[in-house]
Parts: sequence; structure tokens; C-alpha cells
Amino acid sequence: QVQLVESGGGLLQPGGSLSVSCVASGNIFRIIAMAWYRQTPGKERELVASINAGGAINSAESVKGRFTISRDNAKNTVNLQMNSLKPEDTAVYYCNAHIYTSVRDWGIYWGQGTQVTVSS
Repeated sequence: QVQLVESGGGLLQPGGSLSVSCVASGNIFRIIAMAWYRQTPGKERELVASINAGGAINSAESVKGRFTISRDNAKNTVNLQMNSLKPEDTAVYYCNAHIYTSVRDWGIYWGQGTQVTVSS
């Protein structure tokens, strides 16, 4: 069994900065990729940024230049540093990971989500 636990959400004003973190634990053989998604009411969950084990990053156009994803492979953690936050960044942010639990068994796992609210 694998668990993803996020931390670091909160309420802040436009232009502010915030970091959210996620740690994966449990029966982990190898983590292929980790990512952050976000979702607002009535909309589909969207990819914010992803990073694979080699460090290759994919980011949404709306966050490029403002958000930075990073990963600590030794600690099974992924971090999202969010700068110059805008009200439209308000969402529940979810951690996501593609994890092998053995040589052949793998799954896609999600955290419980953390709320980020940007408002004046």
C-alpha cells in the first residue's frame, strides 16, 4: 500500500509565494514520476507540473516562470514552489505519483489534496 500526504496549503494575497510538499510512503519499489494537479469546483483536474526520476519537467503554460517543481528521490518527496500567485491559482492541489510496488506491479496514486486560496 502506498500513501501520498500533502502539506503546505493556505490562504494568501495575490503576488505572494507558497510552497506545497508531498511525501510518498509505504510499499515503494521505485517512483517513476511525481506531479502536482489542481482542481476547482465544476472543472476537470488539470496538470500543474510533473517531474520524472531523471529530473525532466513538464509544466502548464499558465504557471511557467512562476511555479517550480522539484523532487528529492532519496526522500520520496516532491515540492511545488509557487511565486507571483494569482487569484486564478486558487484550487485544491493534489499530489500524484506513478509508483512501482514491485518489479512488475505499479499504480497511479493520489494524495488527499491541499487547499490553496489566493485572495485580497
